[in-house]
Amino acid sequence: MWETVTTGLSGAVVTRRAGVYRKTSDDAGHDLVAEGERLTWLRAAGIPAAEVLACRPGLLETAEVPGRPASDPWPAADRPRVVDALAELTCRLHALPVAECPFDRRLAVTVPEALAADVALDMLDDERAGWSREQLVERLLATRPPDEDLVVCHGDLCLPNVLLDPVTFEVTGVIDTGRLGVADRWVDLALTTRSLEDDINPQFGTGDADRFLARYGISPDPAKRDFYRLLDEFF
Repeated sequence: MWETVTTGLSGAVVTRRAGVYRKTSDDAGHDLVAEGERLTWLRAAGIPAAEVLACRPGLLETAEVPGRPASDPWPAADRPRVVDALAELTCRLHALPVAECPFDRRLAVTVPEALAADVALDMLDDERAGWSREQLVERLLATRPPDEDLVVCHGDLCLPNVLLDPVTFEVTGVIDTGRLGVADRWVDLALTTRSLEDDINPQFGTGDADRFLARYGISPDPAKRDFYRLLDEFF
């Protein structure tokens, strides 16, 4: 019997049984073959990720990743170690050679995708609640950064997509890699800090987002942070 998994916003139907996760989708915009290819590439590059067991159009099966999601209600004493583990994972990921990554998520790719995408206007971030699609597009084009600091990005590096060993706090794997590819490092930094500050993860907060950036070794960049959070609204 397959059990439905209700956490996450992947856009696909996710079920699990006996250590196997199955993701299915009949949406052509949700390319499960491409996601499987990214998981396989990431594991080969030395980053812990879910093992692909089966992959074909409309279906992706992966082995269960051990550990607990970073979004779990960790005890207060453990939360700094969770944040530090997230920062260290991000550093490892961003240190992968860009030239060896076959997946392109530069703005030349993602902005046209965004302009062609349907937007869930009822699921916008609080600061854009009530905006029209036209307002979103206008702001996106007006605030597009003039440069990109390219690294290998996860693309959706939110807390539920990273699992940790609850004893060692080592990252045991990442999931939902359908947007992995070469992009500006702020694609990941913007979404991880938003996830740490989001009311859906009340055990964390702004101080944890600040710690994450400090541990990663970068100063805040409000312009890029805001742009890449806005871009995420289209996906």
